[in-house]
Amino acid sequence: MRAPRLLLLACVVISISCGGLSQAAGSITGTPPALQPSPTLTTAVAATPVPPAFVPPQCADVPLATLPAATTVAQPTAELQANPDVTTEAQLTVLNGLANAVQAHYVYPEAINDEWLARVDESRRKIEGGLDTEAFYSEMHPLVTSLGDDHSYYQSPQEISDEKASLAGIYNVVGIGALFLPLIEKGWPTILVVLDGSPAAHAGLVPHDVVLAVDGMPIGEPGLVHREWTRGPECSAVVLTVQSPGQKPRDLTLIRASVTAPLEIDARLVSTLDGSRIGYIFLPTFQDKTIGDQVGRALESFGPLDGLVLDNRMNGGGLGSVAEQILGFFTSGLAGHYTTREGVEPLEIKADPIGNSEDVPLVILIGKNTVSYGELFSGILHDIGRARLVGQTTLGNVEQLRAYDFLDGSRAWLASARFGPRNSEADWEAEGIVPDVEVIAEWDSFTFETDPGVAAALRLLGH
Repeated sequence: MRAPRLLLLACVVISISCGGLSQAAGSITGTPPALQPSPTLTTAVAATPVPPAFVPPQCADVPLATLPAATTVAQPTAELQANPDVTTEAQLTVLNGLANAVQAHYVYPEAINDEWLARVDESRRKIEGGLDTEAFYSEMHPLVTSLGDDHSYYQSPQEISDEKASLAGIYNVVGIGALFLPLIEKGWPTILVVLDGSPAAHAGLVPHDVVLAVDGMPIGEPGLVHREWTRGPECSAVVLTVQSPGQKPRDLTLIRASVTAPLEIDARLVSTLDGSRIGYIFLPTFQDKTIGDQVGRALESFGPLDGLVLDNRMNGGGLGSVAEQILGFFTSGLAGHYTTREGVEPLEIKADPIGNSEDVPLVILIGKNTVSYGELFSGILHDIGRARLVGQTTLGNVEQLRAYDFLDGSRAWLASARFGPRNSEADWEAEGIVPDVEVIAEWDSFTFETDPGVAAALRLLGH
């Protein structure tokens, strides 16, 4: 139905090109800061041995040694916990429960056609023929994704357990401690977030940096990115070839470590020539129950503002409760309606202003990686006249996902509602969210200081 979405940090849950500045609507003129060309690396390079910037205390007495990429793949960062055994009878019960939930609640009844029902029958035959537990869950995942909305998904009991940490805002990784966005068309990842206290943080890596090679081997090629190569056994050394926008590639030696850290938002004041107080908040996800409180604390620390830029360009969506909490800082009342198979449900936002947040001029940055509640959040504030939008049209993936739990402890998240804005007649699912001002710029082509999206937002805000 739609182009596949890029996954960011975690699966979306609940409810739901270097270039210059071109005008789509409004009165913005001028050009953004010059963008640097994206990095290039097509062949293996000789990694330069350089001393590590930081040796984790637990690795102080461990001899440094790098591992070939194949070894790091063979030794995953953490042992995967097995799902509890599920009997054949229980497997059939789950399958029937899933089929019933889809037929009763899936928002696109036309997708429940003969082809999909045949898939269900084929899965039933496989179960009756005998499937072990992991093979059963491997069978259930594509059964849900084959519905075709690029949004619904299935979780085994262990996947649900693994997700709880990210919902609580804690990330447990063994590696360099950075969260990446794979640039599939280029064949390398770019950094979105660096976890506090991690080897990546000590090495000076920052968002927008890219990893070109691991121990001298290109990290990927167009269509394939080996992010897992940055991971590996604790205390193993890894030489990364990295590049910051506008700079030459450089080699860094990092010591992989176990990192347990919260995901912290980037909130700062933007420097302006006229001394105006313009805030900036980067929202990487709503898949974290701490994000709303973090935004609230940022608004309190800013004090009265002359303008605010919310960066949703990499927001892969998440929890409806988080999105609604943050919406309450900026607006209140009816925001639109959800349409389900059963009827229409209003979305009401409860006011919770902090300082002048309910009145501050607001610009939201959006793009191709703004998904689900990231899209709804941006579209709602635009639709009610509360914010203007800068960036690229989103792909359109704004169904609300609802959870259907089964007796084995697994869960299906099904697209069960479509969202309709309060004022506009636009079909956001089909058309995406359209910005007022189009800015096309790839994440790995700029730094915060040269960000053309921020520059365009400042112009909209009159600064």
